[in-house]
Amino acid sequence: MAQATDATPEDASPIYGVTIPNGYRQWPLIAPAQEADPLNELRAVLGNSVAINAYRDGTLPFPDGTILAKLAWKHVPSPEFEPASIPGAATTVQIMVKDSKKYAATGGWGFGRFINGKPVDEAQHKTCFACHEANVKGHDLVFTRYAP
Repeated sequence: MAQATDATPEDASPIYGVTIPNGYRQWPLIAPAQEADPLNELRAVLGNSVAINAYRDGTLPFPDGTILAKLAWKHVPSPEFEPASIPGAATTVQIMVKDSKKYAATGGWGFGRFINGKPVDEAQHKTCFACHEANVKGHDLVFTRYAP
């Protein structure tokens, strides 16, 4: 499980018990993304070393120990250069943890969605697996593709 050393039960996502891993902001970039309206977000997906190796090797399903972190910000026009955009306010950090035994009921993945470092409610976490299963079942429930 993605576990911050100083995490408390209040820091863990409902249902899955996933927390924000220490040091995740230093992980390598897997891919950037842009989410259209209504979310209108810029996103960056980062991965731990297990994730990066799996992406580079084309390994599916992802091995246990894979952790993905998606950071999201509001998409804002650049005040200095009109055709460009910049990250605005942070919106969420989302974490996926691969543990095929612990999360067998959800395709081997545990999910965490956090706003300002705190997990969102159980109702929002109940939507994670259903969305991933409906849309990316053939890619081990992972939307993001590697951007070399």
